Amino acid sequence: MSEDYDTNSMDDVLRELDREKTNIVISKEIRRYKKSTTIVRGLQDRTDIESITRDLKTKIGTGGTYKDRQIVLQGDHRESVKSLLISKGFKEKSIEIM
Repeated sequence: MSEDYDTNSMDDVLRELDREKTNIVISKEIRRYKKSTTIVRGLQDRTDIESITRDLKTKIGTGGTYKDRQIVLQGDHRESVKSLLISKGFKEKSIEIM
């Protein structure tokens, strides 16, 4: 039993270290037909990137995907994405909005 506890706490520590050293860039791009998209870069090394993408899409209420090592969301949601990432435990200093 104690081994499971130690493993889980070690995983938590590693996740916390990943969050501290991650540098996230949130930007807006204009795509086809003058549609704006929110691009989130810097999370490609995360093992839970697909669950982060799913959470962002659900909580913001928009479509999107994870491809080419970046999260692409339909519409301009830069501030919402930043606040949601902060609530997930990422440091505000490591998130840059362009």
